[in-house]
Amino acid sequence: MRWRGRRESSNIEDVRDGDENAGGGGFRIPGGLGRGRRGGSSSGGRGPIRRASGGGFGTIILIVVAFFVLKSCGINPLDMLTGGGGGSLVPQQTERTTRTTPMPQPLPKSGQRNGKVSSNDEIKQFVGVVLAETENVWNGIFQQDGRRYPEPKLVMFSRQIRSACGQASSATGPFYCPGDSKVYLDTDFFQTLERQFDASGDFAKAYVIAHEVGHHVQNVIGVLPKFNQLRRSMSKAESNQMSIRVELQANCFAGVWAHFTDQKGLLERGDLEEALNAATQIGDDAIQKRTQGYVVPESFNHGTSEQRKAWFFRGFETGKVKECDTKVFEGY
Repeated sequence: MRWRGRRESSNIEDVRDGDENAGGGGFRIPGGLGRGRRGGSSSGGRGPIRRASGGGFGTIILIVVAFFVLKSCGINPLDMLTGGGGGSLVPQQTERTTRTTPMPQPLPKSGQRNGKVSSNDEIKQFVGVVLAETENVWNGIFQQDGRRYPEPKLVMFSRQIRSACGQASSATGPFYCPGDSKVYLDTDFFQTLERQFDASGDFAKAYVIAHEVGHHVQNVIGVLPKFNQLRRSMSKAESNQMSIRVELQANCFAGVWAHFTDQKGLLERGDLEEALNAATQIGDDAIQKRTQGYVVPESFNHGTSEQRKAWFFRGFETGKVKECDTKVFEGY
């Protein structure tokens, strides 16, 4: 992706070296779309329930980490997947979760010098440019429809962060919080994406950001609020199916962004393949095959590799938001 020298967004909040990273031993884990938890306010978690959109990436990292932690403790994670109506490794986030096993140490950060993060390091510039390009695209799309696009903030953090959706850990990966309209990103995830998920390249990273911004678009147009309302009265199976449709729509929105980015001449040879590979590597089936050797389809809640890849490509090929209708609320 030809990103160097382009405008950087002013909507970046870099708290990788700030007090926001401090946290106690217990924390609430932000998961995939709609997994509610108490707001992380000064009231000690007694605020209104917010629901974070993990966009597939947050839940994915938690599942991978949890799988190996449980295996090392002699617990069979497959029992958790197949029992109790297709339960997930992700705990319900309306409760405070206390971690009893040590977290893996974070990988060295890009741009660090003597333990400090440079304010103008390359990864921050990259994230700023990608976010700016999403702003350009979605501002244009909303203007054509006679609407204003409220640009989201993107918070770069390390280790832990407090959001309107609660306190998050690096282990959960990128997520979008509709409570404060912010995307949260620990940039160590990019190294995880490359080293553990075999998804390398600038455009694979850009795809991650564009997908989370896609959830912001869903929040603005009312998809996320309605989803979070409906899922309260759904069974787990019904909620999983609707969650998949929401995720795939966000993937399609990321493809729409890629379409217009390509029209500007910013994509290079191999960029599209990088994004499609990233979408493939984080499909529910790919994750389960990697961690347990086989798949449990009834536990899917983010879409298969083929589905994620197909909907991203659909958005990329058409460049039309109306083509991203995944029938989220069909039957409701």
